[in-house]
Parts: sequence; structure tokens; C-alpha cells
Amino acid sequence: MTEPTIPALSPDAPPVLEMTHISKSFGAVTALVDVTLKLRKGEVLALVGDNGAGKSTLIKIMSGFHRADAGSMKVDGAAVGFASPREARAHGIETVYQDLAMIGDLSVYHNMFLGREYHRRVLGLNLLDNARMRTLAQSHLRTLGIAIPDVNGTVDMLSGGQRQCIAVARSIYASPSILILDEPLAALGVRESGYVLGLIQKLRQQREVSVVLIVHNYSQIFEICDRINFLHSGEIVLDVSTAETSEEDLIRIVKSGLGRRAVASAA
Repeated sequence: MTEPTIPALSPDAPPVLEMTHISKSFGAVTALVDVTLKLRKGEVLALVGDNGAGKSTLIKIMSGFHRADAGSMKVDGAAVGFASPREARAHGIETVYQDLAMIGDLSVYHNMFLGREYHRRVLGLNLLDNARMRTLAQSHLRTLGIAIPDVNGTVDMLSGGQRQCIAVARSIYASPSILILDEPLAALGVRESGYVLGLIQKLRQQREVSVVLIVHNYSQIFEICDRINFLHSGEIVLDVSTAETSEEDLIRIVKSGLGRRAVASAA
């Protein structure tokens, strides 16, 4: 079967997210230092770096869990300063963390609408509209090409890859402009990773949602991402298009000392 052609990202694609001179400390620990990041419409951006490099802190500022100590952020050109994840979601930013925020003994369709349930009034009572959520979940998953045997089944009966896809599908249902995925392929096997990679590739093909993807497997970066930002010790020390580098170059840069000077000489 021929792989679908991925349209090139337009060089004129407008930025949907801009973070400028962002810094963040927790007591004596500096997590981020003068970080500037730009995400364009329809782009899939890989955020890479060792544990403790600042990746989680950065996406938590994007998603409203933390506030930066310094710097500014814009969404669609408008200045923002999120005080909560709810404010970030109101601006079209959805985040899927590693824990997936799912309840194992609830059905797939209940998890799909967790926290955003549909209700109906019956004899003055506000009841869950299970039939509507079941139908919408089936339709949405089918549209995304996610094969789930039965949306009535509980999530704890599914594979890790299927659960990850449901978490992503739940976020996409909210029609975000920006989707943040925190290591969606961690601890998944080859087949399960394939489910998730296929879903991200579909988003990339459509170019309707911008994606920030924390990932450690460099070969996967070159399958699904347009650009790479490499974080080291709270700083972005590399910002490069995947079309302009290679997995071998990236590995060499990571091993070259990880400072701005080392990256500049290795690039």
C-alpha cells in the first residue's frame, strides 16, 4: 500500500504558539533559562532532551499548570498568561500526559468524555446521556481510524497503544489548535507504537492541528516530525528542521557536549 503523501509545511505558515525568553525556577533549582520557542500552524515539533532538561516544565507552562517567572507567550498572535489548564484549554491547547488520566474500570466511551460528559433531563433529573456519548465515541474513533473492538468495554482491557490512542482522540474531539503529547510512545512495543505513530501521522497529513511531541526515540522523530527543538539544562540549544538534518547528526550533536558552542560547531 502506498503511504499517504505528507504535504510540506508552508514556510509562510503563521505561528500558533510563541514563547519568548521564558525562565522558570523552583527554589534554588533553575528549570528553564531564556527559552524561545515557536510552533507554526500544522507543524509537528519534537521536543527532545535528557531527563531533567526542562521538557516537562516547558509543556506545563504551555498548558497552564505552571506560570513562567519571566518571559511572554502568545497564542495566535495574542498575548496570554494562563493561570490554569482550563484557561489553556479555552485557548485551544490540549495536553495528553503519560498517565493518560483514564479510569480503567470505566468504558471506552465514558473515558472519551471524561470531565466533558453529555447529559439529558429526565423527569427533572440530570442524567448521563450514555447513548449519545456511545454513538459519538464510535463515530469519532472510526473517523480517526482507531480500531477499538467495543466502546462499551472497559479501558483496562485494552493495550497500551489503544489506550494512548483513545487519550489522543479524546483531546482531538475538543477541536484543539495545539496538541501537546508527553512521551506518548514510552513503554510501548513496536506494534502499539505503530497505532500512535499512525494517528500522529494522520494529524500531520491533515495539517489542521499543531503538535508538540516529547519523544526519546530519534528514529520516530524523523518519521513524524517537521522540526526538532533540543533542550539541555533548561535551554534550547538546537532548533532545526528534520529535512535539514539526520538521525546520525542529531545523535552526534547530543553526544558532542550539549552546549551552545558544541551544537554550533556540530551543526
